[in-house]
Amino acid sequence: MNSSLLSKNIQEFITKNTGAEITKLALQKNPFPEVDWILILNQIEAKTKAKDKLPTWFSTENIIYPSKISVEQTSSEKTAAYKASLISGESLIDLTGGFGVDDYYFSKGFKNVAHCEINEDLSAIVKHNFEQLQITNCDFFANDSTNVLTELNQKWDWIYIDPSRRNDAKGKVFMLRDCLPNVPELLDFYFEKTDSILIKTAPLLDISAGLSELKFVKNIHIIALENEVKELLFEIHNHYSGEITIKTANILKDKIETFEFILNDKSGFPSYNLPQKYLYEPNSAIMKSGGFDEVSSIFKIDKLHKHSHLYTSEELLDFPGRAFEIEKVISYNKNEMKTALLNQQANITTRNFPDTVENIRKKWKIKNGGNLYCFFTTDQNDNKIVLICRKIT
Repeated sequence: MNSSLLSKNIQEFITKNTGAEITKLALQKNPFPEVDWILILNQIEAKTKAKDKLPTWFSTENIIYPSKISVEQTSSEKTAAYKASLISGESLIDLTGGFGVDDYYFSKGFKNVAHCEINEDLSAIVKHNFEQLQITNCDFFANDSTNVLTELNQKWDWIYIDPSRRNDAKGKVFMLRDCLPNVPELLDFYFEKTDSILIKTAPLLDISAGLSELKFVKNIHIIALENEVKELLFEIHNHYSGEITIKTANILKDKIETFEFILNDKSGFPSYNLPQKYLYEPNSAIMKSGGFDEVSSIFKIDKLHKHSHLYTSEELLDFPGRAFEIEKVISYNKNEMKTALLNQQANITTRNFPDTVENIRKKWKIKNGGNLYCFFTTDQNDNKIVLICRKIT
């Protein structure tokens, strides 16, 4: 950690230039020749990235940032706060501490938190920042997490792991065994130190692939922020053998949309119908979960088709996703398309439909945008249809 970055003049310069175009700044002469200009520029760029993602860090004085990539890869405060609400206890050890955003929030629900980070410079930065953030119940270990667990030799209420993908795994199907630490390989060792583990993975991990590599999974959490899936969490408890619950959360500005169901539960059955008055599109967390039949059975609404993943009802429901009022349903054929949509402006979505949005726009000269929402899909009778809708806000 370069503590010279904390000088009053440099900190004021960083704050003053937050949001500035780095390529233009880089052409200027370094006003602080005693400090590497690249380091100062990195602080400006990383702090700019932190403004919306990490407002607590952004608004705290004398914070030192790692590379902008580390800031980009870290949890946002909103997802970290939600994640921390899922677990609590006396002690937690984070085996892959990184920039420490998750641990900042874990520290509010645990008496003691241990932050392990093999990068000594990053570990020192996080320790310094936690002092500025007035977090006093966190210990820092600049070492390999396996060594830390062995040397401390204590039982923890929770182990938290955010494994990173190895560089040599690029291009392969994403599996947990391709990450560091190799959680599937180390799982039995971890269970000597705890009975509860929370594993964060990238959203591109296939849920079934994760389940094939892990054991004792109790809950799978899918966290989206503003309808973009950010994290997949596997919550595992030593010797657990019951049902697996999938819990989805879509964090919005004014609320959190939640939905949960039992994986492979056959007690509920989906119902099907032709389009009624309202149309529903599940949020991205539900789409990632694969619980499409469960949406129909739990909300008691009809699916348009087994593979369309769009839902309809006669009465308006409070639904975890987007809701639309259907103004018109047309068959996807030349005559009806020419009459209803040729040369029009509309937002287009395809679900279980043989053509792409790009091709549909080109073929029918439909401009993007406006207040019209058109869903190109397939109904329960396998007919290709277009639902012309208005969004319900």
